[in-house]
Order: sequence, then structure tokens, then C-alpha cells
Amino acid sequence: MDSNVKVRTLLIGAIIGAAVGAGAAYLVLQHAEELQDSPKITANQGIQVGLSLLGLLKLISGFGKG
Repeated sequence: MDSNVKVRTLLIGAIIGAAVGAGAAYLVLQHAEELQDSPKITANQGIQVGLSLLGLLKLISGFGKG
């Protein structure tokens, strides 16, 4: 595989990941503002998000197969 394709793919993935992360943080802050409280994420919510992300990564890694 061409190294330019690898670099481009990594850069696009990093940009998309950063945008999604910033969007998620924005949503958490908006919800906290509606409640007029500081943003709080419980351990249980963190585990749920982490497991969901692992599932998403597994799904994405299977795109090139088949």
C-alpha cells in the first residue's frame, strides 16, 4: 500500500475522531448547562461509552474484509 494513502487515512481518521470527541464534549456541556450543574460522568457511563467504542472499532475494522 502506498505510504501517501496510509498518511492520508490516518490524518482523516484523526480529524474525524477529534471532531467527534469535541462534539461529544459539547453535548455533555450543553446538558450540564441545562441542569445548571457541572458536567458529571459516572464510572458506569464511562464503561458503557468505552465498550460501545470498542464495538464500533470492531465493526470498522471489519469493513475491509470480505
